[in-house]
Amino acid sequence: MKFNYFLLFLVFPLLFGCSNNSNNPEFIKKATGRYLFNSDEVIEVYFEDNEIYLAWRGAKKIKPLKVDDATFFVKEMNEKIQFLTNPANQKDYLVLVPKEENAPVVYNFMKLEENEKIPSDYLKNKEFDKALEGYLAIKKKDSLDSSIDENYLNSFGYKTLREKNIELATAIFKINVALYPKSSNVYDSLGEAYLKSGDTLKAIENYKKSLIFDSGNLRAINQLKKLEKKA
Repeated sequence: MKFNYFLLFLVFPLLFGCSNNSNNPEFIKKATGRYLFNSDEVIEVYFEDNEIYLAWRGAKKIKPLKVDDATFFVKEMNEKIQFLTNPANQKDYLVLVPKEENAPVVYNFMKLEENEKIPSDYLKNKEFDKALEGYLAIKKKDSLDSSIDENYLNSFGYKTLREKNIELATAIFKINVALYPKSSNVYDSLGEAYLKSGDTLKAIENYKKSLIFDSGNLRAINQLKKLEKKA
């Protein structure tokens, strides 16, 4: 949702700032939390000794530079940020400061509720059914969302498999199967995860499913020959 930027300076209560010298308790309480960067990724804002820090994309301690009472520059994003309350829904947001004067504010990064989770949170907690529900909900809302891209999830699954976290890798591949049930590749990957876990029967089952959607999948053909010969 867009809102004319210069109006923010006319409506002070909508902007929850901090004092010139340090971040006051009200601002710290208001700003602390997790903000939805995209459908399955957050920016975490936290404070240590009244100093603001961000955790984002693997970086655990990003230190924004304070520009003024309400504005911070984040070098890692090459953006200025502010913490605003959207007058339309009264929810708190982390927003990027428009680079052009009088440009509208875009309320993109909404603050999550204290116990609100995204699908990848459920994955980390081994709540795989809830993770699947979350990813299916994302697909229903936007089938082109990058967080449910088939290749992205497949790569994520293989990265996890290389780290020998077979349980999580299997869950990721099963989610990919649920999202893309007519893809040969997702069954091939799930078959490999089952093979790594020692479940030969399920590995065979999924390699066969892979061939239903791509009869020329040489990897699945070769794996089936080996497995069925052993069986």
